[in-house]
Amino acid sequence: MNWVLLRGLMREARHWGAFPAQLQQAFPDAAIITPDLPGNGRLWRERSPTRIEDMVEHCRATLRKLGHTPPYHLLALSLGGMVATCWSERHPEEVPAMVLINTSMRPYNPFHQRLRPANYGALIRMALAGDPARREETILRLTSARGAAPDMLAAWSGYAREYPVSRANALRQLLAAARFRADGASHATKVLVLASDNDQLVDAECSHALARAWRVKPSFHSRAGHDLPLDDPAWVTRQTQDWIGSNAVEIEADLAKGSHRLI
Repeated sequence: MNWVLLRGLMREARHWGAFPAQLQQAFPDAAIITPDLPGNGRLWRERSPTRIEDMVEHCRATLRKLGHTPPYHLLALSLGGMVATCWSERHPEEVPAMVLINTSMRPYNPFHQRLRPANYGALIRMALAGDPARREETILRLTSARGAAPDMLAAWSGYAREYPVSRANALRQLLAAARFRADGASHATKVLVLASDNDQLVDAECSHALARAWRVKPSFHSRAGHDLPLDDPAWVTRQTQDWIGSNAVEIEADLAKGSHRLI
């Protein structure tokens, strides 16, 4: 089994923190893969695509170059959820299952729910900020219920200095997220929707709307913020493990016959 973890706006593999190790414990025989999107992390010198579709194809090419072949189980946060959704639409045979965390997209959610209006100014200042510590403090304040703990802020500021996301790439990623529109059809991939009632960045109604549109039962965390795998990695791991276990027979059957149905 391949688990591919997809992060959000201006984030990189190291921002997953303890979560990949916990997921590995839950799925000891799986490959846990944490690719960076162009413009972020190890790919900070690359130009970020302005289309989610191009991010998908970049990820696919990267995985194949690393020797990881389909199928892929996708676990994706925020903008990463758009990448996962687009991937499942364009290449459903590659994605038997995906876990979407605090994501949102057209046509299911209006813009004022996808990004809470109170944060518009902070997001623009974050994208334009030149000081890594200031930018990372804003991100932690907006995305984590734990706040900007000094040790985490120091680590994340160090990541930003080592692999700085340019202003142009930050704006290009924002554009890609704003313009993406899911096809609205019932695609083949099985879906788990996880979300946070305490998300201060994205309205939890976005996950409710996705779940209704795709006819799945979502799970909500009452205390965590937008970055749910950061705030409670054990909860996300447990929800994912239980869901995969309850659907394992169907997923394997769909893989065997080369087609998947939405649950």
